[in-house]
Formats: sequence, structure tokens, C-alpha cells
Amino acid sequence: MTARLLLDEHYGEAVAVALRERRFDVVSVVADPALRSASDAMVYAAAAEQGRRVVTENIKDFRPLLMDALARDEPAASLLLVSPRRFPRGSGDRTAAIIAALAAWLERPDADARPIEDWLV
Repeated sequence: MTARLLLDEHYGEAVAVALRERRFDVVSVVADPALRSASDAMVYAAAAEQGRRVVTENIKDFRPLLMDALARDEPAASLLLVSPRRFPRGSGDRTAAIIAALAAWLERPDADARPIEDWLV
């Protein structure tokens, strides 16, 4: 099975489209009318329900959602955390760099077995 990703609002639909063109199962918050203006808790719950890993820079909000779900023994969505220092906004090649890094992460033979909280490098 291949890891399934849900891109948080920091990433445009172009990232998801580029990865789907490479046959990865990736959707984005910005392309889903039900999630576009949803709270982080709603985005997290949708990812857990769909069996998707959330790709986000919003560590301060999503990490507590993960910890809370685990503490309550509820369905939990894994996180793929992205450092804004590694992929700075306003950088001309940010989209291409994120696409390349996500594709490399998804191509890992152990992508499905990565820790529940992983980092994109």
C-alpha cells in the first residue's frame, strides 16, 4: 500500500496535481470545498477518517491534535511535518522543491511504516 497524503492549506493544488501525475494518492485542503475554510481539528479529523497523513508546517496546532487522538485512543492521522526554514515561503523554487521532496518521501520503500510523526527533509 502506498502512503496517502492530505496537504494542508500551505500548499497549492499544483503540488497535489504534480504528485497525482506521478501516481501518488495526494489531495489538498485548498481543492476540497469542505476543508478549505475548516479548522485544523476538522482537517485532522478528515485525514484520520480517510487514512491520510497530514503534510503541514503548522506543527504547533497539529502535534497536539495527534497527541490528543492517541491519548483518547481515537483514530489518529499521521503527520509529515515540514520546516518552513527548509522550504521558505517566497522562495522562487519552493513549489518544485516541495514536490521533489514529497515524491522522494513517497517513493521510500518504508513510507507506509514511517513514524506517526515524521519530517520532510
